[in-house]
Amino acid sequence: MISVHRAEDRFTGGDQDAGILTRHAFSFGSFYDPDNLRFGALMACNSERLAPGAGFDEHPHSHTEIVTWVVEGELTHRDSAGHATVVRAGDLQHLGAASGVRHVERNDGDTPLTFIQMWLAPLEPGGEPSYTIVPGLADSTPYALPAAGATLHVRRLGTGERAAVPDAARVYVHVVAGGVRIGDERGEELEPGDSLRITGEEGLELVAEGTAEVLIWELSA
Repeated sequence: MISVHRAEDRFTGGDQDAGILTRHAFSFGSFYDPDNLRFGALMACNSERLAPGAGFDEHPHSHTEIVTWVVEGELTHRDSAGHATVVRAGDLQHLGAASGVRHVERNDGDTPLTFIQMWLAPLEPGGEPSYTIVPGLADSTPYALPAAGATLHVRRLGTGERAAVPDAARVYVHVVAGGVRIGDERGEELEPGDSLRITGEEGLELVAEGTAEVLIWELSA
């Protein structure tokens, strides 16, 4: 089963007066859709855009694996476990909230910041918070997230190049930039912000229509 979800169908959130624009793929905060709560372990896929000086003040998380992919600009991160970092375009950040952690996310730069933030449910609750940053994650380098039974594949493709879709129980595809299609020339075309939710399929490929960047979650359940 392949389900296509378009960027324009995402719920718009954030606080535009404060320089925060968020586009939600799933139910989030005040927006509740009982038929769109999660996909496997994936509970959120938020496209965030922060104006210079904008950000999220300190707030708590627990029992959530938070993976952030910076598209442009610089993300300032601070948390109650003592981490203080600047995450740049092409960097991956993973915060394991475990039994509880508080953090701040801001754009302290002088240019707009865009990032994709994804929340996954852990297989087991509790534990101690953890933090990882992978600078300049290379194309085709998987990032394993054992705590959620998931693996993230970041693919950067040139025109006509192909990327195999993992044969997994579930696969979630988010197009960051450019355009791709699923399968042959008759397949669905996807643009930035579009996504695929794939269940029980094998042998699928993504084909780039031009230069493209795609996030692919391989989910065990």
